[in-house]
Amino acid sequence: MTKHIGILTSGGDSPGLNAAIRAVGKGAHKVFGTDIVGFYEGFRGLMSNRSIRLGMGQLSGILTRGGTILGTSRDKPHKMPVGGKLLDMTDSMVETYRKHQLDVLVCLGGGGTQKNAHLLAEKGLNIITLPKTIDNDVAGTDVTFGFDTALGIATEALDRLHSTAHSHHRIIVVEIMGHNTGWLALGAGLAGGADVILIPEIPYNVEKVAAAIRSRSRDGKRFSIVAVSEGAMPLDLAAKVQVLLEKKDQAKGKERRKIKNHLTELRSHRSEHTLRLTRRLERLTDLESRLTILGHLQRGGAPSAADRLLATRIGSACIDFIAEGRYGIMVGVQGQGTVAVPLEEIVGRRKTVPIDHPWIRSARQVGTAFGD
Repeated sequence: MTKHIGILTSGGDSPGLNAAIRAVGKGAHKVFGTDIVGFYEGFRGLMSNRSIRLGMGQLSGILTRGGTILGTSRDKPHKMPVGGKLLDMTDSMVETYRKHQLDVLVCLGGGGTQKNAHLLAEKGLNIITLPKTIDNDVAGTDVTFGFDTALGIATEALDRLHSTAHSHHRIIVVEIMGHNTGWLALGAGLAGGADVILIPEIPYNVEKVAAAIRSRSRDGKRFSIVAVSEGAMPLDLAAKVQVLLEKKDQAKGKERRKIKNHLTELRSHRSEHTLRLTRRLERLTDLESRLTILGHLQRGGAPSAADRLLATRIGSACIDFIAEGRYGIMVGVQGQGTVAVPLEEIVGRRKTVPIDHPWIRSARQVGTAFGD
């Protein structure tokens, strides 16, 4: 039976997106004998019907390419910037879906995309999502594609910084992406031999971080590498955020929005937090300190072999679920297999690092400090 399939990429760009698009497109051609329809720039392209038919020619040669051939945006269906206003444009997206006579829309993205796709599913559209993000924080899956590539880039950066740190008696603070979870900083810090790893799940005491560095100096170590997740917070700030989160859960209406805006403001100055940390460590240790912010470098370049394999596996599984008529799901990864995870089970959830995770235990075992 022929299936008409639409596809879009939403949220931040991530290595492996093109590999996943290729897997869905080639799988659709083989199983259903049809090309898929790609929508440009995420949900905005779906709203405005900016699309392209992705035949075998368009899918050729994209496996190794970074980014996404469809482009992406962070626009939300129910809060779309139009004419200087935020409007609910879900009805326009439903109209585009009907116009193309789609049987299913495949949405590639992180946690925000899962939530936005679920809104369309509630409007009656057949939706399947594929989990991508370098942050590895999507619930319902062991891993997201994009994470392995970013992990390798961050680890290589730490490797390179070791050589310059070793040449000077200084502290190198490296800010690593990850949003509000520490998977990327923890993995790169452990693989790259960081002496201190700071992640959102373990609020840190800067005095204890400084003490760990001074201890290394007394032992004759001429440098220290501090890997900091962009969402890591000192104890006092983490306490403020926790109080606001608890208030937000109980608040409604304007009060809830006010608290949410306050939380966004606190978290929006992440680079300032890391800069203040760097300066405080210099004062507390009397060691020259330097800050390196890796930023979007971690998202760029060709996907790793592991991410190409993962994206292809997930894309291929997506075709299997379409053939079975299973919709309203995310294609999750469990071990070497894939599973259909109902969207309502993952919307609003985030996969954080358990404080007893094996990576944390291993890091502590080799002497890595977490500032707690």
